[in-house]
Amino acid sequence: MAGAFYKQDMPPKGGYGPIDYKRMMPKRGPSGYVLFAGCIGVMAIGHVAFAYTNRQRKNRLYEQREAFFGIMPLLEAEWDRDTLKQLKHTQEQEAIIMKDVPDWVVGESVYHTKRWVRPRVEDLYFLANSKERREAMFGFNTFV
Repeated sequence: MAGAFYKQDMPPKGGYGPIDYKRMMPKRGPSGYVLFAGCIGVMAIGHVAFAYTNRQRKNRLYEQREAFFGIMPLLEAEWDRDTLKQLKHTQEQEAIIMKDVPDWVVGESVYHTKRWVRPRVEDLYFLANSKERREAMFGFNTFV
């Protein structure tokens, strides 16, 4: 050990440079201003698309309503035809049932008026079987 020669490490002439001790993160993504402008742009596009879709929906509903108004007289005529057909059938059944009752007028209105009064569903189907009456009064139902 006596023969070993040690040389101490020394700084270079002029010394070492400054030590970087501050945190240096790489810049990531757009700035806050760019993000804010992007959000405003996306919302503006969304509002324009929303207005365009509302306009299309309004036009479609207008067209459906006009089509319904156009076909409504035909539907009313069909409903009236079905009503008169059922009323005739009911009056025929009433005539058969009440033939032995004196002073019974078949089809006499319960309303004291000369005007046409649309008969209630119960009046049209009171002689029908229960399934047909239930379908006429409540629509198509399936009872489980």
